[in-house]
Amino acid sequence: MTEQATKRLTDRLEESTSNRRIAWWLFACCGLLVAMILVGGATRLTHSGLSIVEWQPIVGTLPPMNHEAWIDAFQKYQDSPEYRYINRGMSLEEFKSIFWWEYFHRLLGRTIGLVFLAPLLYFISRRMIRRGLTRKLLGIFLVGALQGAMGWYMVTSGLIHDPHVSQLRLAAHLGLALLLLAAMLWTALTLVYPIGGAVPKARALQRAAAALTVLIFVMALSGALVAGLRAGLIYNTFPLMHGYVLPPGGMVMTPWYTNLFSNLVTVQFDHRLLAWLLAVLVPWFWWRARHAPGLTPRAHTAIRLLLAMLVIQVSLGISTLLLIVPTGLAVTHQAGAVLLFAAAVNATHALYYGTPGTKRTPLPREQTRRSDVPAVA
Repeated sequence: MTEQATKRLTDRLEESTSNRRIAWWLFACCGLLVAMILVGGATRLTHSGLSIVEWQPIVGTLPPMNHEAWIDAFQKYQDSPEYRYINRGMSLEEFKSIFWWEYFHRLLGRTIGLVFLAPLLYFISRRMIRRGLTRKLLGIFLVGALQGAMGWYMVTSGLIHDPHVSQLRLAAHLGLALLLLAAMLWTALTLVYPIGGAVPKARALQRAAAALTVLIFVMALSGALVAGLRAGLIYNTFPLMHGYVLPPGGMVMTPWYTNLFSNLVTVQFDHRLLAWLLAVLVPWFWWRARHAPGLTPRAHTAIRLLLAMLVIQVSLGISTLLLIVPTGLAVTHQAGAVLLFAAAVNATHALYYGTPGTKRTPLPREQTRRSDVPAVA
């Protein structure tokens, strides 16, 4: 083996090792983000999101450490509209029970920021990240910071007059979290799987997968509107809404488009409509992929996973509706939405990357040590 060939192979081995480390770090960040979304759902369902009325990114890392600090935090909460109009007479112990949900939600956000930033700086200092990837990762960090700011912007909507957060800000908060999840997951998958040339006959499936991912994202946002308006507490029947396809009162607000965001009837109807649409399109997509030539086993597996997650999510949604939104089931339903979205991102990636005709092939696992590299004549 020539010296130049040896250097190329060594560089490739080092890049492969670095890519795996970065990918697993991003997968871990994805797991933490999913956990934060679920804790956020539980915080909302337990009506705990307005218990901390200040935004202190640094000082607020520590909870009240003594009785005097708890009294101070409770007095600040007593000045909020939620206490005055809903929780008047609440005891200190009752306040603590809602405080901890919001505290852990914020703590998870800070933890994700630290878990993302510290390794990122380490990888950059060790020159383990390609220049183009560094810009992408820094962009992901900025989206994460924006997500935290949006969370506080959402909370402030319930601290002025109305003791309920804006459903639009809630949807934006969730939307940024899902975009952050998609960016980290897509980047990690790209580091694990080789960049491949598209299978010509699969291009229609690639476009369909991307469209389904967008549709699932929109459905998740519509679910946030349902949650923000508590629209799941009405019309708890299925498949019809108390005998109607669209009950009376669905388009009574003016201008008409405000019904899409603020009318409980219309918001729940839209969420159901999107679920029905996915219930038709995802099985159709699976059927088309099943008979498409040239797809990799990974692509087939990813598409089957997407179909399975849709079945689970629709079942959870119907159960949550019929049982009038019990907390545990509602949190599980939110988890299903996040996992369904992640499955769609994974299926889309599997159709674009790692397909036959790849430009480069990853090194076999047994060749990840220099001593295992075969000699080249």
